[in-house]
Amino acid sequence: MRQHPTPEADDLVPARADLEQLLRTGPFHLALRAALQLRGLPLQRVRHHLAGRGITVGVTSLSYWQQGARRPQRPESLRAVRELEGVLGLPAESLIRLLVAEGAEGERPQGRAYRALVEASGSVEMLLAELESPVDGGLHTVGHQERVRIGPGRELVGRDSQHVVRAHRDGVDRYLAVHHGDPGCDPSRVRVRAGDNCRTGRVRWHRESGLVVAEMLFDARLRAGDTYFFAYGFEDGTGGTCVEYVRGFRFAGGQYVLQVRFDERALPVRCRRFAQASAGSPRVGRQDLTLSGRHGTVHFVEQGVRPGNLGVDWDWE
Repeated sequence: MRQHPTPEADDLVPARADLEQLLRTGPFHLALRAALQLRGLPLQRVRHHLAGRGITVGVTSLSYWQQGARRPQRPESLRAVRELEGVLGLPAESLIRLLVAEGAEGERPQGRAYRALVEASGSVEMLLAELESPVDGGLHTVGHQERVRIGPGRELVGRDSQHVVRAHRDGVDRYLAVHHGDPGCDPSRVRVRAGDNCRTGRVRWHRESGLVVAEMLFDARLRAGDTYFFAYGFEDGTGGTCVEYVRGFRFAGGQYVLQVRFDERALPVRCRRFAQASAGSPRVGRQDLTLSGRHGTVHFVEQGVRPGNLGVDWDWE
């Protein structure tokens, strides 16, 4: 399971060098996605900027373009891509050139593996836009302890989080938690559970990508500098075989602890922790983790989170 970052820890921001490389080599959708991430603009804001330039394009279309699910080809869509280059501060014709080089095949869905769709950020952007989330949520993580539970059928049963955050502006009163299921996940059946010091607000989900975004409403409105402790969880069990759990961080933060607990009737043969410096980069810092306890658990502690991905993967056979 790949856990998309929440608003205070969004999709991993690529380095400028990564973007420059993608603008040279493509593909178009990865270059567009990297440019959007580096600029830090939600798709709703991109749509607004384009409207100011006389271009009408929907958030859904922008999402499909950066996922690679559709390609812009119609004249109005190509005009939108040229304006996107200006909005994103890219060299003129840099995105259009990639489309021409790849041979645009029209704006129709293309066959895509589920895993590739899951890892795209467009669906998250759309759901966050519906909930009118600011870019960073107004919060930074001080400490986060996460427990992931894997069932006897090798499925992700659920996960629980205990979170300590600090507000960096006045008036923050909620946190947006994101759950991203494994292939086959039915997000309409995923249950959100509020724990200490919060309650569940609006919940949005996207069936095709197995995403659920839930508001966790605080019991108090925070002032800049205030810290807050709260807990929440997701009950899933609707997806297929789970082989990993990954969490992304945009900002540096405090301690992160991840524990994965396996059912004693279905234990993996090997578990490893890893880190990634940027989206799509090789997994580094691999370290074998030893199962312990009756149920079989593994964990790791990251004392000071840096921007990037952290996670655990495992082999069943």
